[in-house]
Amino acid sequence: MSTVNIIDFVYLISAVLFMLGIKNLSSPATAKLGNKLSMSGMAVAIIATLASPDMNGYIMIILAIGIGAGVGGYAAKKVEMTSMPEMVALFNGCGGAASALVAMAEFSGHTGAFANFTLITLLLSIIIGGLTFTGSIIAYTKLQGIISTRPITYPFQQVVNGGIVLLTLLLAWVVFNDPSSTFSFFLIIILSLALGVLAVIPIGGADMPVIVSLLNSYSGLAVSMTGFALNNNALIIVGSLVGASGLFLTMIMCNAMNRSLANVLFGAFGAIDESAQDAGEGPTGSMKGFEVEDVAIALENAESLIIVPGYGMAAAQAQHVTRELGDYLTEEGVDVRYAIHSVAGRMPGHMNVLLAEADVSYDQLYAMEDINDDFATTDVVLVIGANDVVNPAANTNPSSPIYGMPILEVDKAKTVVVLKRSMNVGFAGIENELFFRDNTMMLFGDAKASIQSLLSAIKK
Repeated sequence: MSTVNIIDFVYLISAVLFMLGIKNLSSPATAKLGNKLSMSGMAVAIIATLASPDMNGYIMIILAIGIGAGVGGYAAKKVEMTSMPEMVALFNGCGGAASALVAMAEFSGHTGAFANFTLITLLLSIIIGGLTFTGSIIAYTKLQGIISTRPITYPFQQVVNGGIVLLTLLLAWVVFNDPSSTFSFFLIIILSLALGVLAVIPIGGADMPVIVSLLNSYSGLAVSMTGFALNNNALIIVGSLVGASGLFLTMIMCNAMNRSLANVLFGAFGAIDESAQDAGEGPTGSMKGFEVEDVAIALENAESLIIVPGYGMAAAQAQHVTRELGDYLTEEGVDVRYAIHSVAGRMPGHMNVLLAEADVSYDQLYAMEDINDDFATTDVVLVIGANDVVNPAANTNPSSPIYGMPILEVDKAKTVVVLKRSMNVGFAGIENELFFRDNTMMLFGDAKASIQSLLSAIKK
């Protein structure tokens, strides 16, 4: 067996490890094992690549690995769990940028004639990698609050974006027929970077989990295209896995919101509807604020409790004290469970990650479809920083922008306690009807401080 065949076989082992890793990441109970398998797969792929007979420049490669490992290790240790979505967005951008840079280097350093397929994959890698990079940067700035989480729109926006896509494809055709056309090649790079910015700015904060997942899929496609161009089986397999899994996850989250991907990309969801505001549309009734002691009494008298976390829990870093409250009530005989909406938070699985960090037992976590029928027989539901995913308007108000979106039907519980810092609306930009329901108790303040006070009051 030749060295090349041995390396390809090792790449196959690496691919199997990646597949097993992704499979195990589908469940919180096996996610740690999935991470370990995926890391092992990457280590095997790196070793096989370094062992390639045509490999050279080991000093630069090892230096690059050291820098990357240092940055990644530092980020993993120092970045707060609340900033995980931003870090994931940046990692997606880095993946796209790396693919585009490799493709650019291969294109500029090529001395002979390109094979048609190689040239096509190089151009695709540059286009997809470029828009993934800048699109991820815009997603990061929205998640970080550097720019507005509201959709940024302007007249004829889709026409402009469509024109850029057509011009990019036209220039790609020019380069395909004449690879020496460097001016067209550099215009493709600039347009792909611009397209990433213009494609993401009209997308609101409520859709950021979907966009982060979609950009992850794009980064995988860019890697796969680079693999075809370099004839590297590891890049082809890994990129295809990332691209496919990211796309599947994107579609799962779109289904969870009962919206199409096209609506997410082009619907400017979350834009302020001035006409609706002027017409006075919104929930009726009055909001009732309660003190910690009132809520503590409701929890003490409950036999069943469902905790619904949202981004507010992440922002307040209240996951640990939430687990303490849940554990104490469980010891007191209360049936405590956690209900997780697929798009709660700012990235896929955001709430699962936070609760896993706080050592919440996996058997207490329930997906929306597994627990929705139980709200009607639950004594108390504790909503911690969730907003749009518990808004009954999704079921009751046909004029609402979230109408038809599957929600956690917490309003059916006997008592709903909502922990909220202020009366600010959620990412969808609308009032939450739940806050005005007769069975809702509003407890205003920082979520972490409120839960600590609740725990102290209950223990007394």
